[in-house]
Amino acid sequence: MAKKRTSPNRNVQIADQIQRDLSELMREVKDPRVGMVTIQSVELTPDYAHAKVYFTTLTGDPQQTQDGLNHAAGHLHNQLFKRLHIHTVPTLHFHYDQTIERAVEMSKLIDEANATRAKDDEEGA
Repeated sequence: MAKKRTSPNRNVQIADQIQRDLSELMREVKDPRVGMVTIQSVELTPDYAHAKVYFTTLTGDPQQTQDGLNHAAGHLHNQLFKRLHIHTVPTLHFHYDQTIERAVEMSKLIDEANATRAKDDEEGA
């Protein structure tokens, strides 16, 4: 039996396409819990059965937004099925992306440490 040939980047290409399509489809979500949402990234399982969709929100509570998006996941899955031309359209699982918040916290801690260090250097000189 001949081995099936697949592109080594196929998983990444499909994840990118899902991210672009979901960004467009967010306008159709009418759930009041879902405000302004940005899709940050999509991670697919190797068999394309599940997709972790990481998002950030500009307005509203992240947990409520996540609940609203997971509630709308079935509708978004159906819309993706119409757009994508692949055999298996993954089940969507939305997760709030805290990367930006963590980066801001780390930046504040670094600034505080630098300010304390500068103050200590001035006192010691």
